Amino acid sequence: MKLHELSDNPGATKKRKRVGRGPGSGMGKTAGRGIKGQKSRSGVAINGYEGGQMPIYQRLPKRGFNNPNRKQFAVVNLGLIQKFIDAGKLKGDITEDGLIESGLLRRKRDGVRLLAKGDLTTKANITVTGASKGAIEAVEKAGGSVTVTGTAASAENTSA
Repeated sequence: MKLHELSDNPGATKKRKRVGRGPGSGMGKTAGRGIKGQKSRSGVAINGYEGGQMPIYQRLPKRGFNNPNRKQFAVVNLGLIQKFIDAGKLKGDITEDGLIESGLLRRKRDGVRLLAKGDLTTKANITVTGASKGAIEAVEKAGGSVTVTGTAASAENTSA
């Protein structure tokens, strides 16, 4: 096969409609834009414009605050960790990188946070950026341990 022999599948590309090309085309003269008015002219961008009155997005009240520096954690539940241990995808000490390699998490983001949803029956040593109090209790109840490496989370857990 050569480059000049390549072609698209039949029907994959559609020819664009050429407007303003005579009355026989059905799209002649005004080219489907109607008669007069702002939208019939070229160079019109009126998204969100309401004819001079105050637009709705400016009339409605704004509330709250979006922190641009907030941390977004990847969340892992104990029940999922147990499921992956049973399937043989997680073994030994469980780290954030191990969770990604096993396929339980797609990415780390600003760290991994362990939550207490589900049950953990296997003894496991887990190292994560953050963990809820319930998750730490559940892991310790199963005979394992949780090591929290995050700065804010470790200060939170040491005071508890």
